[in-house]
Amino acid sequence: MSTQRFPLPDVGEGLTEAEIVEWRVAEGDTVTVNQVVVEIETAKSLVELPSPWAGTVTALLAEEGTTVAVGTPIIEIATGSSPAPASPELSGSGGGMDQPEPDNSAEKGSGSVLVGYGTGEGAAGRRRRRRATATPAPTPAPTPAPTPAPELSGADRGIPRREPDSSQDAGGPAIAKAMASVPVSEGATSGTRVLAKPPVRKLAKDLGIDLGSVHPTGPGGIVTREDVVARAEASKPQTLATYPDDDQPWLSTGTVSPDGRQTRVPVKSVRKRTAEAMVASAFTAPHVTVFHTVDVTRTMRLVERLKADRDFADVRVTPLLIAAKAVLLAVRRHPEINASWDDAAQEIVYKHYVNLGIAAATPRGLVVPNIKDAHALDLLGLARAIQDLTSTARAGRTTPAAMSDGTFTITNVGVFGIDTGTPILNPGEAGILAFGAIREQPWVHKGKVKPRWVTQLALSFDHRLVDGALGARFLSDVARVLEDPARGLVWG
Repeated sequence: MSTQRFPLPDVGEGLTEAEIVEWRVAEGDTVTVNQVVVEIETAKSLVELPSPWAGTVTALLAEEGTTVAVGTPIIEIATGSSPAPASPELSGSGGGMDQPEPDNSAEKGSGSVLVGYGTGEGAAGRRRRRRATATPAPTPAPTPAPTPAPELSGADRGIPRREPDSSQDAGGPAIAKAMASVPVSEGATSGTRVLAKPPVRKLAKDLGIDLGSVHPTGPGGIVTREDVVARAEASKPQTLATYPDDDQPWLSTGTVSPDGRQTRVPVKSVRKRTAEAMVASAFTAPHVTVFHTVDVTRTMRLVERLKADRDFADVRVTPLLIAAKAVLLAVRRHPEINASWDDAAQEIVYKHYVNLGIAAATPRGLVVPNIKDAHALDLLGLARAIQDLTSTARAGRTTPAAMSDGTFTITNVGVFGIDTGTPILNPGEAGILAFGAIREQPWVHKGKVKPRWVTQLALSFDHRLVDGALGARFLSDVARVLEDPARGLVWG
């Protein structure tokens, strides 16, 4: 039998670290080749890692929630002959342990065998419970015989004497003397006696307060009822000052300040990558943004017709679909905008394909997966691609490959009721379109004021690659298709 250590792989694009999100196996579990053993979160996405070996898990070398550098061993697997069976008293129902369930992953098929990208079926069966180590029950300590209650004047009854404390009031030494014979508090960690009257001790027990953690303020160092109540109040979970008590997942990994007014959350994974990319983009590419307000009434009518079309019955049709098609048509007419700036080589790279990015807000942060070769899709194919892309992103299953090599991006701020904005370029791209909310409002149409559906478009572009005239023509063409979708038949 040999022991293998599986190092954290680079799952794409030179990532240097990842967070252990969830172990799918435990120590002592039997695993097969390509069985998913762990889910990690990179700076771009959640990734399932399969085991490259078959054997028994002997150690999990990284805890859930920790960030691990690429190349660091994360799991140890013993390969070769099967481990010796567990002793009868620890296995089976006789020992009170769950029987391991058979692993049928090999029979079901594991899908992709590419280490680092997981499989379609994942690990079969539920996670096994860890085997417990047999530990002899501790021998209970003998119970001391009850001691008669001491009297206040019991110097002749063996009560330890305490030197008078001139700093206390007249009653302090007497009370302290009475409390001195009380056993040490169960919660005391320093080994010193905690002085408290029986009612105070009962109150502390009822409130779950360790008397050893209470600061005494009574005469002679006695813990008072008020001391216990104050400690209980201080131990209560702090209510957030500006948010409701409902669960806030984005605060779950943070540390709340004692007064409840701040929560500090470590910057990592998607949020860290997004911040780095946006800072790099904002301070390396000179951004320019142009705006256009357009009547999209005909687009709204087309959307309603497509929703009723039998061919589009299994996809969700929204105005974003028509906007995406308009962008693709405008790129065909103005291919110079489909480019990137290679600063190291001092070259402009013009792309002869369109990988259309759709910005998606997810619980993990903003991700921008892209539709590969979107220029080659018809309207139905584009609708299905957008639906698959957004559902995968919201489920947190977007792969690093799906977010690489984008050429142009659309951010649909209108779904949040926002009219427009000045979007920041996705790094490596020359343009990004913000698609605003569509509202019915008064509009001059054919010489008359009528209620029409109107939206605002905002195009940000890299001024090193796109001058003002090109940006204006591109945005104008997008608007013309949204204003009259039939124009797409002519341009397409």
